Amino acid sequence: MKRKSIKRILTYAFVILAGVWAIFPFYWALTTSFKSKVDVFKPLFIPFIQFEPTLENWINEAMLRGDVIILGLRNSIIASLTSATLCVILGGMAGYALARFRFEKWKNRDIIIWFFSLRFLPPIAVSIPFFLIFMNLGLIDNVVSLILAYTVFFIPFSTLVLRDIFKGIPVELEESALVDGCSRISIFRRITLPLAAPGLVAAFIICFALAWNEFLFALILTYRNATTIPVVIAGAEHSQGVDFWYICTRSIIAITPPVVLATIVQRWLVTGLTLGAVRGAR
Repeated sequence: MKRKSIKRILTYAFVILAGVWAIFPFYWALTTSFKSKVDVFKPLFIPFIQFEPTLENWINEAMLRGDVIILGLRNSIIASLTSATLCVILGGMAGYALARFRFEKWKNRDIIIWFFSLRFLPPIAVSIPFFLIFMNLGLIDNVVSLILAYTVFFIPFSTLVLRDIFKGIPVELEESALVDGCSRISIFRRITLPLAAPGLVAAFIICFALAWNEFLFALILTYRNATTIPVVIAGAEHSQGVDFWYICTRSIIAITPPVVLATIVQRWLVTGLTLGAVRGAR
């Protein structure tokens, strides 16, 4: 009993420490956004006790840089939603093909390894080719270039995740539908997709988060009209120093949309991630 109690205490302690480790940066950013410029550099963490909160940073951001922040949010939402949707659609079809068909010329295992290898490719390795391609197409500082870049870079992830989801769906269901006269497309649309819905939601949310937080492509491929919120946040650093109070204010604004989206679909997100993890190991 004593050993079990010690193990339970250590488990709870680890969970609490991990939670504090994960939450503290957000708490620090939130409290810093309400600090005055003098209090920012002091180790003050408890509002109304250690320091007096102020809305000065939020008011200044709204009045002086509100248009830039709104533009960054709009571009991030458009690029993230569109690229995540394309990743789920294209990755879903590719994942289903890898889960249900056997390719002779290119073995399924080789294709999967190729998808894995793309995940190890550093973004900086393709940033210059992307820039030259989009410059020739006239898409520099256009949100379309971000959508295409994000889709190309994140499709391998969605393909691998959705392949595991589809592989966990009993193939007997599809075989029965084939016997009843359903076409392969009809089976995919009416049987497979509804069963894989939690996995589709999970893949969408993760691709959305990856696109939302992406910085390198947004910095290289845009400069004014198509800048995203990560680039706007980085704009608080200039030749005279770093405005930490503005960085924290913009960070809280940037965190809000994905947190709200994940909260709304958290039930499907957890189910989809668990489904992919368990069935993918089979």
